[in-house]
Amino acid sequence: MKYLLASLIALVVSADVYAQQPDMVYMPNIQGVKFFIAGNQLAYPIINLGATMATEIHFDDLDGYVKNYNYTFQLCDADWQPVDLSPFDYIKGFSQGRFSQYMTSSVAKIKYVHYQALLPETSCMPSQSGNYLLKVFLNGDTAQLAFTKRLLVVNKIVNIGLQVQHPFNSDLNLTHQKVQFTIDKSKINILNPRQQLKIVVLQNYRWDNAITGMQPLFMRGNSFEYNGEQDCLFPAGKEYRWVNLTSLRLQSDRVDSVSEQNKLTEVFLKPNPERTKFRYQVYVDYDGFFQINSTEVPSPWWQTDYAKVHFIFVPPGNQAFPDKNVYISGEMTGYHEDESSIMDFNPEKGVYERSLVLKQGYYSYNYVTKPIRGADEKPDFSFTEGNFWETENTYTVLVYYRSFSDRSDELVGVATVNSTTTIQ
Repeated sequence: MKYLLASLIALVVSADVYAQQPDMVYMPNIQGVKFFIAGNQLAYPIINLGATMATEIHFDDLDGYVKNYNYTFQLCDADWQPVDLSPFDYIKGFSQGRFSQYMTSSVAKIKYVHYQALLPETSCMPSQSGNYLLKVFLNGDTAQLAFTKRLLVVNKIVNIGLQVQHPFNSDLNLTHQKVQFTIDKSKINILNPRQQLKIVVLQNYRWDNAITGMQPLFMRGNSFEYNGEQDCLFPAGKEYRWVNLTSLRLQSDRVDSVSEQNKLTEVFLKPNPERTKFRYQVYVDYDGFFQINSTEVPSPWWQTDYAKVHFIFVPPGNQAFPDKNVYISGEMTGYHEDESSIMDFNPEKGVYERSLVLKQGYYSYNYVTKPIRGADEKPDFSFTEGNFWETENTYTVLVYYRSFSDRSDELVGVATVNSTTTIQ
């Protein structure tokens, strides 16, 4: 009995921790989740404190009948762990909101109900700056969690000077990019930067390879300088691959064939070879984002269709990578290197394969590897895509501050720069 009780407690605790993971979809009937700055599908949801109707949230329920979906905001610390505060301490108005705008799909072969909203609403909005999990759930019951998405709410009181440079290390200056920055702390009272400041640097708004834990190399008056040679180095990667699914009738250049024999249309993509030996090519990409769109219907949010898309990655010599797993990496997989994005090696064909159910649109993605026994290691481009210093990347610096009397991390500064405009 004691063993059973302990097991149940451990299960509840682990389930609660799992349910706090950002950018996760928990219900298989939920598809096409998209959260962005209002009017721009390629803009990451970072809003100013007090802003209303600043973001759009869209998702589909493939069960095909109307349900009662609610949402709330969970304040987290800089490491995305829930803070020990009541929702009334960081939510103004009601602690929950309801999705009242929905539309049943039309024209599409697959029946679904599309839900959308402009957030935050004045009746339920964050009252503090910081990291928030947008939680969407059924029937007002947070235990029936459908999915989570990240939201950053900033109160800009710290100015940040930011640039991208070549690393000085000759072994890295052709494959990596170095981010250095200066923050002006004149408007906040910092007695101990190691305890009160947390810095996070993102590449293309990804959290799976974020760099944290940096300390200022120099402190001159009100300026903290972060320019250590080894502190903020990112493998540059390569421009993202893409697939154009805006039409399922007119095949784009990356599509090999389309089958409509089943209820769910199947799209077979042309095999993707590894690109480590390919010369770098400049082209405009979506930096891992995707965009819901169609060339065939006027209202893509509820008139576009879904398809089962088959991805094929061809490793060198058609041989599996020893002791490594291969994953599809991009916004469409939430940048989660797990069972939702892992590829299976087909020894008969000598390729990695994976199928994803995707809504019509334009998708950018890459392939990454991770050691089979290295779940905590960062994803690696070097075996699948290669790293080239010329690659266009967007870098974002987030500055979090916590006074000695606070119980949460305030987001007090955000700065973003593109490597093609500042690299030296």
